[in-house]
Amino acid sequence: MKIFNTSLFLVLLLFILNPLSAQNETDYDVKDHYDKMEVDIPMRDGVKLHTTIYTPKDTSAEYPILMQRTPYSSRPYGEDQFRSKIGPNEIMMKEGNIIVYQDVRGRWMSEGKYDNMRAFIPNKKGKEVDEASDTYDTIEWLINNVENNNGKVGTWGISYPGFYSTYSLLSGHPALKAASPQASIGDFFFDDFHHNGAYLLSYWRATAVFGYQKDTPVDTSWYDFPDLKTQDQYQFFMDAGPLSNLDEYYKEDNEFWQQLKEHPNYDEFWQKRGIVQHMKDIKPAVMIVGGLFDAEDLYGPFNIYKSIEENSENHNMIVFGPWSHGDWARESGRQSVGNVYFGDSISTHFQRDYETEFFNHFLKKKTKDALRLPEAHIYDTGAREWNDYAEWPPKNTTDKTWYLGAKEQLLETSSDHEETFVSDPAKPVSYNNEIKMVFTPREYMSGDQRFAARRPDVLVFETEVLEEDMKMTGPIEAMLKVATTGTSADWVVKLVDVYPEDAENYEETMPHLKMSNYHMMVRSEVMRGRFRNSFEKPEAFEPNKKTDVNLTLQGVNHTFKKGHKVQIQIQSTWFPLIDRNPQTYVDNIFEAEEEDFQKQTHTIYGDSAIKFSVLEE
Repeated sequence: MKIFNTSLFLVLLLFILNPLSAQNETDYDVKDHYDKMEVDIPMRDGVKLHTTIYTPKDTSAEYPILMQRTPYSSRPYGEDQFRSKIGPNEIMMKEGNIIVYQDVRGRWMSEGKYDNMRAFIPNKKGKEVDEASDTYDTIEWLINNVENNNGKVGTWGISYPGFYSTYSLLSGHPALKAASPQASIGDFFFDDFHHNGAYLLSYWRATAVFGYQKDTPVDTSWYDFPDLKTQDQYQFFMDAGPLSNLDEYYKEDNEFWQQLKEHPNYDEFWQKRGIVQHMKDIKPAVMIVGGLFDAEDLYGPFNIYKSIEENSENHNMIVFGPWSHGDWARESGRQSVGNVYFGDSISTHFQRDYETEFFNHFLKKKTKDALRLPEAHIYDTGAREWNDYAEWPPKNTTDKTWYLGAKEQLLETSSDHEETFVSDPAKPVSYNNEIKMVFTPREYMSGDQRFAARRPDVLVFETEVLEEDMKMTGPIEAMLKVATTGTSADWVVKLVDVYPEDAENYEETMPHLKMSNYHMMVRSEVMRGRFRNSFEKPEAFEPNKKTDVNLTLQGVNHTFKKGHKVQIQIQSTWFPLIDRNPQTYVDNIFEAEEEDFQKQTHTIYGDSAIKFSVLEE
């Protein structure tokens, strides 16, 4: 097996997780203002977790503890080795806080066995452990052993560290006063590696990060990535063929690859790894953060917030900006995603006016005054402005339903119209129009969809040119009526903002594209058809039988401007974002063989509906 070194991945990862980009670096030297110590904190079962603690040199005051638990390394190791930036953002670093990073159980310099998305144990007995107990034991040690702490703890993290921040809410430690889970995974069957049961082939290379165990604490990587010898991701996976052929790259020692293959359905293995369902009676204040163009974790932030809101009485708020995965933790000046520019200094606004304000209020202030921040601070990705809402989704909306009509129209009434297309697994629709090899996808979330709209296996339905602005807000429900000549199929729904002909290019617009008539993807989602009735018990389609397939597109806050058009695209392949569906039902797609992949004809009926909410001005 060919491999390549992990250094490139670590550079990319640190770019995502570091508080600010190099463009924001100042002459501030962490070493001049902080002392650093490394300790191995014993957990209740005797396993020791490696923990790095940065404490302000100014000991004339007491400080709160801000902690990030991570599977991605608390490096650099060595008490004389310092990070260039620490804490959630530069403001909080300079203000002074006790900043803690910890390698979670089984990762890097910590002992124990790693369990990917370790299941929460609600009623632990004796020395039973999970990430909640490890958080509790760590906080208890820090409160009692780190000098000049004020007895208050906050947690934060982006992506997987965001998951551990969510998990900290279940620790029950009274010193934990605030948490900001950012781009947190909510459930591995709906985030990252799966979307509604469809396997995200585009994350396949990341399997190396989570699949290999180590025997002892290590300060260098113990895993490597497959070297694919190509920059054409689409062609690589087409040449590889069925998923079972990828066993060439990940053997039985990659536990996560085996788990993916052995659990194709939403069985107990995946269910117990979800964190959303445990968000009950939460006490600490919470600020959920997410990116409206986050290709990795949209489900988690929206649904963690929703679950806390429905099952707890704590302070719970949400912030969503025009960011891709982790963009809010750095400032590039001009905020863009792919070809589309959204505004200036948007991340600075979040870091200064929300993140810092939130933590300072709950960890430093003694006043009982209410936090002067809205329940929901959501960016309008069409109007290019922030909106504040008393709740999310906002209530002052009107529900609308459009139907997929004849002549590529979105209509307010259903019809007996039928639209067919041939879906060929040998010629799947790409998720972007670029020849590239990416570690995880990003830019396609706002990408130009003209290339797809012009394919015969992508159905297009759109409005006339809008005569006035229309603001969609909240989740979107797609209620499809479909049929297939086969016994299995995926269904992809995309919401697209079609720009007018006179739209001007942005600095970020790729040279080979123009914003004139740009088809900007606003939101998209896939439903693996076998799970249309149950994620636990998949079932085949009956050939040529009209069947309901319903799916939810995660929340939007987008104004379709006057002069634009609203478009819906329907397709059945989305490659290699998701794996190819053989379109012949097999119990486990990871075990499908070449002959199972068959061309089929799909039908969309005119009573298929798109339901959404429009904000009342």
